[in-house]
Formats: sequence, structure tokens, C-alpha cells
Amino acid sequence: MHVLALCWKRKSLLAIEVLWRWLAGTPLLLLLSYELFRLWRQIEAPLAATGILDQFSLAEPMKGAVLVANAFGILWPPALHLLLWFAPLALAVSSFASGFGRNVVLRRYDPVLAWRPVTLVALQLLRIGMFVGSYLLWFVAVRWAGANSLRGVEPDLVSYSIWVICLSLGIFTLWALLSWVFSIAPLIAIVEGRGIASSLLRSLRLGSLKGKLVEVNLVMGIVKLALIVLAMVFSATPLPFESVVNGWPLYAWWILVTLLYCVASDYFQVARTIAFVEFLRAGVESDPALHASSSLKNS
Repeated sequence: MHVLALCWKRKSLLAIEVLWRWLAGTPLLLLLSYELFRLWRQIEAPLAATGILDQFSLAEPMKGAVLVANAFGILWPPALHLLLWFAPLALAVSSFASGFGRNVVLRRYDPVLAWRPVTLVALQLLRIGMFVGSYLLWFVAVRWAGANSLRGVEPDLVSYSIWVICLSLGIFTLWALLSWVFSIAPLIAIVEGRGIASSLLRSLRLGSLKGKLVEVNLVMGIVKLALIVLAMVFSATPLPFESVVNGWPLYAWWILVTLLYCVASDYFQVARTIAFVEFLRAGVESDPALHASSSLKNS
């Protein structure tokens, strides 16, 4: 609560966080929207010819699976072409913006903290790369489950569903365990003045600090979930008045709710980051060896 109050008083921290996120995200979003519109214009007629738009029904799973497969065969080649150049661009822009933007926010909070944007960019690239790798692993695993359970005259849908659920939970758990290292390492680099490899190794040896950091992360995760629920509630408030509020006024309301959600999410992200920094500082100051090493590196 103390950190939340501090962030509320120092609104420049939120302003900088929103600025670097939106300066990086808005052009990427506009570019992606333009490319998706172009892609849709190319595949609209072939996609409609498959029947996926008007014949798909969950009541007929086998027919639906055929329709989805036919639609995927049309959609995948142009979508893959788009991903091959847009994904690396988005990865580079988001990592660069995150590295410099996050460092600026923390230096605004306390100028004593180290200026290590290049280290933060590299760690963010590594984190996003691992995140994308987890999705690719999930995709490969689900395809393997399909190849083993759905081949033959009588596809085994029950076995396929079990495999998908188990593999999804397993990969999600694996990422949850690994993502912690890549999330805390950039803050360790700033607080303790470490390099890339040293920050990653230090994030594996947090000792008693880990419980406190996990607690903050859990609380902020609950807050994010509450924000999503509130955004959904506010988005649905005009629906009882749909005879009066429809068209562009309704879209404008949804855009406003989305923007407010993004600002609130950024605010709690700043609070989470500063809370992490303060806990890490407390851990460094309580350990004489780490405190001396950190002071030497920062000097």
C-alpha cells in the first residue's frame, strides 16, 4: 500500500511508463492492423468458399474439424509470411522500448539506480524469445498429440483431448517456473549493477527474498484479474440500452474502457516493479557481501 500511494503521488512515473509503452505499441498495432486488413482482402473469398464462416457448428465436431482444417490450409501460408517479418520487428521494437523505458522509469524513481539499458534490452530479448519458444513448444506438442490420436479410420478424440490438456498444463507450469528468472533479472541488473549472466544466476539464488517477491507478484496478479473483470463489466454496461447506444457511440465507449484498463494496468505494473526494487535493495543491504559488491559496481 505504501508503494501504491507513492506511485499515485509521483504521477510522472506512470506518465513515463505509459509513454514508452504506447510510443512502441501504437505504431506496431497500426502496422499490424493494416497488414491484417490486406491479408483478409486476399483470403476473404477462398475462406468463405470453405464454409467456415456460415457452416461451422460445435454440434458437428467432425464436420467442423474438416472446415477448420480447410480454412487453416488457406490462412496459414499468408499468415506465416506475415509472421516471418513482423514478429522479429515487434520483438526488436518492444525489447528496445522496454529496456530503455523501464530504466528511465526507475531512474526517475531514484537517480542512484544504475543506468543499464543495453543489459535490460538483452534480457528482455531473451525473455520474449523464451516466451515465444514456449508457444512453439506447445504448438509442436499439440500437433504430435493430433498425429498420434487422430490418425486412422476412428480418431480417438478423448485421447487427443487428454493429451492437449496435460501438455498445455505442463508447458504452462514450465513457463511459470522459468519466467520468474527472466522477469526479476533486469531489476537485479539495475539494483546490484550486474551483467546479463550474473543477473540470471543471481535470480536463481534469491534466498528468503523469493517468498516476498512471489507474494507481491501474486497480489498484483489478482489485481490484474480484477481489472479484467471490471473492464468486462464496464464494457457490458451499455448493452441494456442497445436500442439507443449502438454503432460508433458504443465503439467509442469500448475504446475508452480499453484505454482506461491499459492505464490502470500500467500503474500497477509500475507499483509492482518498484516494490520488487525495494525488496531487492533490502536483501542487498542485509547481506554485507552483496552490499559491498553492489556499491563497488555502482561506483
